[in-house]
Amino acid sequence: MRTQTSSHTKFKQRLCSFVALSAVLANAMAPSVAFAESAKETARTPIKHVIYIIGENRSFDHVFATYQPVNAKEKVLNLLSEGIVQGNGLPGPNYSKAAQAQASVTTTYQSAPGQKSLYSVLPPALTGGPSSPYICQGVGDTGESCVTAANIALAQTLETGLPNDYAQYLLTGGTGQASHVPDARVSYAGQDASHLPNGPYQLTNANYPYDSYAASPVHRLFQMWQQLDCSADAAQKNHDFGCRMDLFPWVEVTVGAGKNGAARPANYSDTTTGEGSTSMGFYNVQKGDAPYLKQLADQYTLSDNYHQAGTGGTGLNHILLGYADALWFSDGAGKPLVPPSNTVNPAAPGTTASGASALSEIENPNPQPGTNNWYVQDGYGGGSGSPTAVSPNANYGGGSYVACADASQPGVAPVLDYLKGLRRPVSSRCEPGHYYLVNNYNPGYFGDGSNAYTDTNSNNYVYTIPPTTVRSIGDALNDHNITWAYFGDHYDRYLEDKYQLNWNSGLDQYCNICNWAQYSSRIMTDPNQRAAHLKDTSDLYAGIAAGNLPAVSYVKPSGLVDGHPASSKLNLYEGFVKKVVDAVKANPALWDNTAIFVTVDEGGGYWDSGYVQPLDFFGDGTRIPMIVVSKYTTGGHINHTYNDHVSFDKFIEANWGLPPITERSRDNLPNPKVEENNPYIPTNSPALGDMMDMFHFPKSDADKG
Repeated sequence: MRTQTSSHTKFKQRLCSFVALSAVLANAMAPSVAFAESAKETARTPIKHVIYIIGENRSFDHVFATYQPVNAKEKVLNLLSEGIVQGNGLPGPNYSKAAQAQASVTTTYQSAPGQKSLYSVLPPALTGGPSSPYICQGVGDTGESCVTAANIALAQTLETGLPNDYAQYLLTGGTGQASHVPDARVSYAGQDASHLPNGPYQLTNANYPYDSYAASPVHRLFQMWQQLDCSADAAQKNHDFGCRMDLFPWVEVTVGAGKNGAARPANYSDTTTGEGSTSMGFYNVQKGDAPYLKQLADQYTLSDNYHQAGTGGTGLNHILLGYADALWFSDGAGKPLVPPSNTVNPAAPGTTASGASALSEIENPNPQPGTNNWYVQDGYGGGSGSPTAVSPNANYGGGSYVACADASQPGVAPVLDYLKGLRRPVSSRCEPGHYYLVNNYNPGYFGDGSNAYTDTNSNNYVYTIPPTTVRSIGDALNDHNITWAYFGDHYDRYLEDKYQLNWNSGLDQYCNICNWAQYSSRIMTDPNQRAAHLKDTSDLYAGIAAGNLPAVSYVKPSGLVDGHPASSKLNLYEGFVKKVVDAVKANPALWDNTAIFVTVDEGGGYWDSGYVQPLDFFGDGTRIPMIVVSKYTTGGHINHTYNDHVSFDKFIEANWGLPPITERSRDNLPNPKVEENNPYIPTNSPALGDMMDMFHFPKSDADKG
């Protein structure tokens, strides 16, 4: 499968295959709207429908660094309120609070390295994303934009998830530069990309408009634990969770997204990983950036304490959303097994001994000998990924599983020691003998219900987790006759292209690792379940217009418009959200009883100034944007309750009277209790909110639940 190989690297190659485009689209499945109402769908509040829109890879401060509440009585925790930056984006009086350090880790993995020193200047801010927009490349135009009537029409054909006036942004914002070089557009506090002050920097300026493709930081589990730099001693001292958030660029430049066991290049420098100090960039809503998200925050309810559920990337966070738990390597029938763990030759990683394999799927974040923090085994998987690949071009590496109940496993002990050392010790929630998936692997099923793990077609992808029998939120909803659907942009095209051979053409930008249902045997092996619950966004738009939606809707944009840095843009995600919100508001009957949750899967590795609460070995991670749009959330409120993606599960359970998904899932955690002087830190940690306090229901309704 040609997807999700590098933090789902949407478009590492050019968008250039437009042959037979009209024929493919003409054969696309027509939307069908059929969401039967259940007699038992009796919500405890006026909210009868919830729509959860989940974009990609933006931390809270990255988007809302300079946001000021429209209500003078409201407070928000961000770079501006902390005095780290000013409203104009320049350094504030407390800029040093965000200072970043470099460390030395040369023997075994450390999640909180002891030897650190502050950077005098940040590593270079590097370019990322296309020199020319992807669709422009596809039509042979290498400029930084290619806006013509014909190209806009083509863009609208490729992507139907945008309002008409947003389609042009698929054709603009090219970097005009080579990739992974100091970005000539960056200028902050009088300094260029190679001489930035030690702290966050505003991305946008006269030469770097908001409508620009930008680089993407690393976002993997062991890397994020290091970036957070959490210490039990610091937690005791500061009366918080001890996460100092001061190693973001250092992790970017020392290991980045991992190399699957390959040796560190001999000419290694701070630009080798292609990331530099990407993590420290932020937008400025006071200067016009993220205008639609700001508008929603001004009008509805914004959380400044909503978090990614896992210290990792897309796959882990969508899994935690769907299961309130992590998944693990198995025989596909519920028996835990040990993943492939073969030797990788760092000098020639794709070359194997006769008959052997170089798949090495267990994480090992210990540094390779003679390096500073260049992991032994970590990465999205090397090689083509084809099951038929052989030496010297064999698939290799792919470290993404962790037996986190075993302190002798590489990288595990430092995290366990931190969790145990807290004032209120936190369980790892890791079962003995289970190797948990902590980074991106394809799900165990294709959209047609066939087994993706055992498929040996040459076009398949070996970095795939076996099917799971773990119970999901979908099972909980089914058991109580609550209707639900997962709406994936480009899903119908994916059904006709299960190996996603049309990925680089832009025809099939469906995100398979994002659909938590595709990991589940209970759902995917039942044709009736697949037909009832797995839909295209074309069905969503038709359902909104008809006022016929399931009670619970999960909505995922395609890779073109999900907002993922480098492969998409934040303004494209804004357009996707706007189309859904405008459509719901245009249907008064639906708007009257619907709540739209607007968020992203994870912070994408961008730095953030908020608190991070450890809930178990898998997370939490940094804050991310969350806006709840509803007639019951108006007023520009700021909610401070500690939430993450599992809080949405808790909202569903509270709203419809469901029990937790399983006995061990995170939705068993209590709602937070806080002290008056700090509403952000639960005193009964680990704790998670249910998001009910983001609404203001009429008293008679609120008293029901």
